[in-house]
Amino acid sequence: MAWFVKIEKGIVSKAKFDQYVDDHIEYVNQLIIDGHQAKSGYWAELGGGMMIFKANSRDEAEFIVTNDPLVKNGCVEYELHQWRIVVGM
Repeated sequence: MAWFVKIEKGIVSKAKFDQYVDDHIEYVNQLIIDGHQAKSGYWAELGGGMMIFKANSRDEAEFIVTNDPLVKNGCVEYELHQWRIVVGM
């Protein structure tokens, strides 16, 4: 499995965003159970965040990201990158 990173920027009001936070947390917890080693959080400066996770392919990573409730409900714009670890494996 390779590491992938979803870097996101919020594009809706906090009230709308907050409607989907619990669903996002449940989704990430299921990713962890499924073996994707997912971690998710937001920037201290607010306005965006990141999720890091493992997937078998870029296609699987795209599927994971597009099914995140924050993405499905139009709350964030995102970039998806494969992360190749050089130190700290």
